[in-house]
Amino acid sequence: MNLTISGHHLEVTPALRAYVVTKLDRITRHFDQVVDVKVLLTVEKQKEKDRRQRAECTLRVKGSDLFVESSDADLYAAVDELMDKLDRMVVRHKDRMQDHQAGVRRATLQAAGASAAA
Repeated sequence: MNLTISGHHLEVTPALRAYVVTKLDRITRHFDQVVDVKVLLTVEKQKEKDRRQRAECTLRVKGSDLFVESSDADLYAAVDELMDKLDRMVVRHKDRMQDHQAGVRRATLQAAGASAAA
C-alpha cells in the first residue's frame, strides 16, 4: 500500500502523520486490497472559522477509487470524521464486491444432492 500524506497551507507534523496512519489501520483491517492512499490536509482561508480545517482522502482499491472529504474547526476532528466516512464507504464497497449469490448456490446444490441421494 502506497501512502501519501500532504498538507496545503500547513506543515504535516510527525504527530499528525502518526495520527492519520493509526486511523488508516482501521480501514486496512476491514479491507486488505488497498492499492494507494492519498491524504490531503488543508487549512482554508475563508470567513467561516468553524469549518476551516479540511481533510480529503482518495483511496484506490481493486475495482474503483473512493473519495471522501471532511471539514471541521479542529484538524484532528476532521480526520476522525474522514476516517468514519471512509470506513463506511470501504465496508459498503467490500459488500458490493463479495458474491452474494454464493450462499444461494450452495444451498441449491446441497438440496439437489440430497434429493439425488434419496
